[in-house]
Amino acid sequence: MNLSGKIAVVTGGASGLGEATVRAYVDKLVKVAIFDMDEVRGAALVDELGAENISFHPVDVTSEESVKNAIDEVMTQYGAIHICNNFAGIGPAMKTFGKKGPHTLDLFKKVVEVNLIGTFNVARLVAEQMSKNEPMDDSTCRGAIINTASVAAYEGQMGQVAYSATKGGIVGMTLPMARDLASIGVRVNTIAPGLIHTPLFDTFSDEVVESLASSVVYPQRLGKPSEVAHLAVFIAENDYMNGETIRVDGAIRMQPR
Repeated sequence: MNLSGKIAVVTGGASGLGEATVRAYVDKLVKVAIFDMDEVRGAALVDELGAENISFHPVDVTSEESVKNAIDEVMTQYGAIHICNNFAGIGPAMKTFGKKGPHTLDLFKKVVEVNLIGTFNVARLVAEQMSKNEPMDDSTCRGAIINTASVAAYEGQMGQVAYSATKGGIVGMTLPMARDLASIGVRVNTIAPGLIHTPLFDTFSDEVVESLASSVVYPQRLGKPSEVAHLAVFIAENDYMNGETIRVDGAIRMQPR
């Protein structure tokens, strides 16, 4: 896919991996619609990158109405959606059973709702719009959906039972979703990041960050959001990349704790 002039939706695009991907797409001359709940950060990005390049839409990914309304706004403003990156997610920690008792059911449901159902909700509704696109670049491709899992899908640590379940679910959706959407020319892939230096890590001490970095095989450091964004751009551009989950993690294999 030639990205110049294409339209992308990025959930969770106001910060972290989503923000880095928004910036990478803008560099490739993609128009980006940010779906996020952080209106202050979203407005700041529009001011910085320019309203001619990006738009912000306050969206709750768990709400069908919220997502549909935002997609309608994107279609009115841009007329199409060619790429969708789903980054929106949460990751609270709680053990199945521990000092605080059993894992609260409401918290488990909330993580599933945001991470797994939210990803599916956006993907299914965006796919509907992508099906209306004309095939691009002398191919049958009409769009690309890129979801976000985690290495926790494979090596979840203590306290990550809800988070790992949802990320494993996203990995599990990848191939059947790609098969479902093949007939309309929409590719589906998933990125599984490792330890990426998002703003969350700024709250940790240098000692904690160094300890985490030392667990990475090579390069022995935390990943950069721009490295995940670079992979997102590659996946969007490469028309033969489909139905795959790609780890970007420096060969880390997470330990129990």
